[in-house]
Amino acid sequence: MTSQAERRASTIAAIVRAARELFTARGFTATGIDDIGAHAGVAEGAVYHHFESKEQILARVFEEMTAALAVEVASAAAAGRSILDSVKRGTLTYLTLISGDKYREVLLIDGPAALGWDKWREIDQRYFGCAMQTRDAGTRRVRASAREFEAVGHPIGGALSEAALVCASSKHRTRTARDLTSALLKMLAPFI
Repeated sequence: MTSQAERRASTIAAIVRAARELFTARGFTATGIDDIGAHAGVAEGAVYHHFESKEQILARVFEEMTAALAVEVASAAAAGRSILDSVKRGTLTYLTLISGDKYREVLLIDGPAALGWDKWREIDQRYFGCAMQTRDAGTRRVRASAREFEAVGHPIGGALSEAALVCASSKHRTRTARDLTSALLKMLAPFI
């Protein structure tokens, strides 16, 4: 027998999955609450029962997609043979994926516009804010001090955000991602 909590969790998961699919395919603005309910197989009222607004649904979708992207980036970076190789792999994976069809619409276009700067930044920092931390600096040699290396993470984070937008609007996203990754590595060379 299915409990109330299990039915609730199942309904919320269906709503979020439907919203993610529709936001990715159509965009946030072109997707209505009724569309999400129909795609999830629930009444529009059920959507409003679990979420106050379409923006609240987007925030949940954005958070889940950012978490999934962070896992893929971390996995790629972990395969690196050195800090520089890890940064290269992680950056190339990040730029290629976030500018691709799976993530671009929600993470680069609709999320920042609909959620606003503060919410977008809060979620992004939660998953990518520590990307430049020296968690393995003890086992891998870097030229900069831990403090310098961590400080450079802030401007690099800004550069990565801009690079993602450049990739997303490029006709040659993969080539652009490779070019921008190469440029980032040149910027980081004095530190690594």
